Amino acid sequence: MTNSDSISRVALKKITPDVSGAMGSLHAAAVSAAQDAKVEPELLELIRIRASQINGCAFCLDMHTKDARVQGETEQRIYALNAWRETPFFSARERAALALTEAVTLVHDGHVPDAVYAEAAEVFDDQQIAALIWAATVINAYNRIAIATRMVPGAYQPVQKQG
Repeated sequence: MTNSDSISRVALKKITPDVSGAMGSLHAAAVSAAQDAKVEPELLELIRIRASQINGCAFCLDMHTKDARVQGETEQRIYALNAWRETPFFSARERAALALTEAVTLVHDGHVPDAVYAEAAEVFDDQQIAALIWAATVINAYNRIAIATRMVPGAYQPVQKQG
């Protein structure tokens, strides 16, 4: 079934503005935690794209690939992100964050493996790991909202990076 064949879905922001607002506040708090922890905005976009790839969220993929480009991300790395383990394009720090993101996203596998967490702990401090976990958790929640309500990709335009 394509989006054009589907039934109309609920407008969560309109129907539940308080919950939608709380979600926005959670997102803002997670971004603030990442800034405080000195986690690079470019890395946060990689996390958002990777989780969205796993979850099959077209709306979030459209949004975060655009945002990543504004942050200076290259087309090559965006295209290769789905196969990051097989490419030389990502640093050890990025690889650790991507592995942690995948483990948090794929919790149906039962847990975040100790080896994945230990790899992250080698290149991130506790504050940064907390920020990464929150970033992965928030994008996973947004993926589920966008998928459940069939948000249509394409119209989102990023705010251009300043200076």
